Amino acid sequence: MNKSEVISRRSALSLLGLAALGLAVPTTVLTVSDAEAQQPAAPTAPAAAPMTGTERRQARRTRRVYRRKARRKGREERRELRRTGSEEKK
Repeated sequence: MNKSEVISRRSALSLLGLAALGLAVPTTVLTVSDAEAQQPAAPTAPAAAPMTGTERRQARRTRRVYRRKARRKGREERRELRRTGSEEKK
């Protein structure tokens, strides 16, 4: 036998897999769907101009600062409650 006539197990399985894939793809591509395209919703208010990257970043930073302040305030209140609550128990 020539080397050209010998097919390895790996190449035979890959050819078989490609053949199966070739048969499966057309059936999935050719399937007809009953779904219709969605109509775009009419905007109720005029759309604002999209934010630039800098504006989005600044808005994120501002929201982050507010959340951080709220966390700190909550910690301070809980800390104060623990301090005053522990003195009343004594």
